[in-house]
Amino acid sequence: MGETPFMLTYDYEAMVPVEVGSGSLRRDRYTERDAEVNQRLHLDLLEETRENYQLRLAAYQQRAAIYYNKKVKGQLLKVGDLVLRKVMPNTKNPRHGVFGANWEGPYKIKAILWKGTYHLEDMEGKLVPRAWNAVPQC
Repeated sequence: MGETPFMLTYDYEAMVPVEVGSGSLRRDRYTERDAEVNQRLHLDLLEETRENYQLRLAAYQQRAAIYYNKKVKGQLLKVGDLVLRKVMPNTKNPRHGVFGANWEGPYKIKAILWKGTYHLEDMEGKLVPRAWNAVPQC
């Protein structure tokens, strides 16, 4: 984006320790009055600068999503397909910690209620109590 995170956070550039110990052009030409004027100017423009960077970030994320979605190949799920179900935080076993599985299954699709909503059964034929929602890929 052209600016350092330090600049966006504190609204001025950080000095490298080498610049503090030895002379540098920025340090030699420093005056208190110029620093105050520049600080007021930067503070007035800070909100606008942050908004501009947020817009640039949103545009970048949109371009990245478009690029990614071009490469994704959709597939419709049908009865009898095997699927994995994402483990949600409320169903995760707390004893497993961060090393617990992120997916559970496999499950077999028993019925399609409508596009993106399915009834599942495990491999022994036991029906999963609630319907399963998945974002359709096509």
